Amino acid sequence: MTANAPITQDLVTIPRKAEDGPTNIIGLTRDALREALLAIGTPEKQAKMRVNQVWAWLYHWGVRDFDAMTNLSKDYRRLLAEHFVIRLPEVVSKNVSMDGTRKYLVKIAGGHEVEVVYIPEEDRGTLCVSSQVGCTLTCSFCHTGTQKLVRNLTAGEIIGQVMVARDDLGEWPEQRAPRNETRLLSNIVLMGMGEPLYNFDNVRDAMKIAMDGEGIALSRRRITLSTSGVVPEIARCAEEIGCQMAVSFHATTDEVRDKLVPINKRWNIETLLAALKEYPRLSNSERITFEYVMLKDVNDSDADARRLVKLISGIPAKINLIPFNEWPGAPYERSDWSRIQAFADIIYKAGYASPIRTPRGEDIMAACGQLKSATERARKSRREIEAEAARG
Repeated sequence: MTANAPITQDLVTIPRKAEDGPTNIIGLTRDALREALLAIGTPEKQAKMRVNQVWAWLYHWGVRDFDAMTNLSKDYRRLLAEHFVIRLPEVVSKNVSMDGTRKYLVKIAGGHEVEVVYIPEEDRGTLCVSSQVGCTLTCSFCHTGTQKLVRNLTAGEIIGQVMVARDDLGEWPEQRAPRNETRLLSNIVLMGMGEPLYNFDNVRDAMKIAMDGEGIALSRRRITLSTSGVVPEIARCAEEIGCQMAVSFHATTDEVRDKLVPINKRWNIETLLAALKEYPRLSNSERITFEYVMLKDVNDSDADARRLVKLISGIPAKINLIPFNEWPGAPYERSDWSRIQAFADIIYKAGYASPIRTPRGEDIMAACGQLKSATERARKSRREIEAEAARG
């Protein structure tokens, strides 16, 4: 593998076009949409205008029917309908937590399922988006990691999660959502099922659609990509997406991180931190967020806190401390609250923000590290889950 070769996995991304069916227009970038419109006979001189028109209908107005695109002629609308479909993930179920968190189970092509979580807060609404069906990383504290990787999501299936959530929140103009300065869905975090940097191209294309000013129009500063440490793709993320970066760190020694986050065996802490030091400069981001799950008697000592401060020295950073969200058969326990507070205090006194994340949606298994498709969850007994976690 050359130094600049993209990191990929041996898995399939379902193509946009079914074997004998029309192309799903959702997820096409502006350039790809232009090529697709030219391919069905759109005159070259009209291509830019047609792209802008279709784009606005899809991503600003949220329409789902070509007939609703009323600034296009009836003949052109008919032409679009002959060659394209507007297809989003299908919502199989929605659960609402006592704290207002919403968890959607959505079905995608092939009958596979992924989970999407919306977290409302006073000053923002954050959507946690999935990028793969399952996950290959087998992080031993993460429920998703006990589910086998099936395939990458397409760009359409990724941005489709955002559109489905906006549907449910009534946040398209024609739904007459409240018009004020606070969006119901104001932030995206790529922290759902899967490793986003192992599905880079589709994640990038989906986020470019989300950031496009003529559509959903979210600032790149309101999009955070979380990686477990796919080092060769970190600089690429800075240059081609430019969003905020979070890293699933969780340990202060290679010995412990090898067990918690096995990708560390390929790119260890020293290698990962070297890449992260360059990210704020390359992406014009303010800082890196270090995600640190608090596991009782595993990574929560005062010595761990002091090592963490030393490791991140020189990196503009904040540390999100995450009380472990337990799941059936989990091999770990949540650190005691007093221990989490003591850990946070050491970091804070060293000059870093160290918020303790309030667990959200635990009553509906929507908290960090708990996502897993309902069918996969039902398929496994507690004993099987425990065995998989032990092997990880």
